[in-house]
Amino acid sequence: MSNPEGAVDGGRGRAGVFVIFGITGDLAKKMTFRSLYRLERRGLLDYPLIGVAADEWTVDQLMDRARSAIADTGEELDEDVFARFASRWSYLAGDVTTPEVYRRLGEEMARVRVQRRPGALFYLEMPPSLFGTIVEHLAQAGLTEGASIAVEKPFGHDLESARALNERLHRAVDEGQLLRVDHFLGKEPVIELEFMRFANLALSRLWDRDSVTCIQITLGETFGVEDRGHFYDPVGALRDVVQNHLMQVLALVTMDPPTGASDDDLRDKKSEVFRAMPAVLASEAVRGQYSGYRRIDGVADGSTTETFIALKLAIDNWRWEGVPVFIRAGKRLAATATEVRLFLRNTPRLPFLPGLDSAADNQVVLRIDPDAAMRLELVAYDDGTWKKVPLETAFARELGEPLEPYERLLHAALTGDHRLFARQDAVEETWRVLEPLIDAPPAVVEYAPGSWGPPEADDLVSGYPSWQEPWLGEPGLPD
Repeated sequence: MSNPEGAVDGGRGRAGVFVIFGITGDLAKKMTFRSLYRLERRGLLDYPLIGVAADEWTVDQLMDRARSAIADTGEELDEDVFARFASRWSYLAGDVTTPEVYRRLGEEMARVRVQRRPGALFYLEMPPSLFGTIVEHLAQAGLTEGASIAVEKPFGHDLESARALNERLHRAVDEGQLLRVDHFLGKEPVIELEFMRFANLALSRLWDRDSVTCIQITLGETFGVEDRGHFYDPVGALRDVVQNHLMQVLALVTMDPPTGASDDDLRDKKSEVFRAMPAVLASEAVRGQYSGYRRIDGVADGSTTETFIALKLAIDNWRWEGVPVFIRAGKRLAATATEVRLFLRNTPRLPFLPGLDSAADNQVVLRIDPDAAMRLELVAYDDGTWKKVPLETAFARELGEPLEPYERLLHAALTGDHRLFARQDAVEETWRVLEPLIDAPPAVVEYAPGSWGPPEADDLVSGYPSWQEPWLGEPGLPD
């Protein structure tokens, strides 16, 4: 999966044209232009590109925006590469709620489409409230046959709204045409996890309730909400990163091996994990809010939105019964890091292993951010003392420069590989699991910025290893 040329096609083939709604918006500025430029540099971008937005811009103005956006990300600009990239673009200005835009779009698609590739990819970098409207207009204009439609999260704000959105979209297009974008599914370590688990006997034999006592998943951010109060306050940490990003990671960590290489073989196994999970108990969740959050512009007076969430989940299936999964995520924490830890069961305390009770548990650590890496923590006996011995590897060092998440996801969508996108049943199941915390959330408790959240979160892991400080060091060097 590190090499996109090896992607499974899924039988759909390459798109004949790529249409991006909202091309003048913030996501395009931060991610889309850079990702498409990098695909061009790699020789992987072979598609006409059409931008659609309300702004009355010319193509030259759009490319000025693209140039500055790419440069602002720190990407080194090659003029020859950028010239090829710019030559692919055309632009349509208009109101996406009116039929006229889609009539003009159809004409432009017919003009630029690669004729041997009849399909199209529509990417909706737009507010979710417009998803249904845009897809309905595309269908009414006859533009959705053989097409794929990619939409950004959030996919609803609870189970009822997720189902309503899916039902509306399905009246215009089939589920197999929908690509729900979650950038975590494009991260190199998240993808490599599937291959590491099932291609290495040394790991696959450890990956069940016989060897693992518990799992910890941490997503920490040192920054806060700052100027995003209006966006963040109606959302909170549970909806922002747990229901989507971390639940998808959890599925890849715990799923059984897929039976084949198709899109649905992988996504079936992920959905099986979610179906095996009982709904979370409000008594096994802690919601926190960092001091000073309520003074941020855009945050409601007396807001009870959580900026930190910790919860205990269960998976009631043969592989994981009795192994709790602890998740914590939050803003203004002590470090910016995302990782998964599996704690392994202790060996028997035999007489020739004196004092082994004082040794730390063996751990398998997958670091997702920053700098993807993997670590196996063993114990060794040195002159009367048990010590932790880490075996570590950095993915970039061993596997080469990876595609960035949006590079990978856009390329997969353009080439007809739908494995890296969330499916309807998985989205609805994750909402079901977390619904008790939405319907009757426990009270928020305050925590200090720069900490690891409220101390009440420590009670969740009582009887299991305490929350671990994320691994932040460079692989191969002392912590």
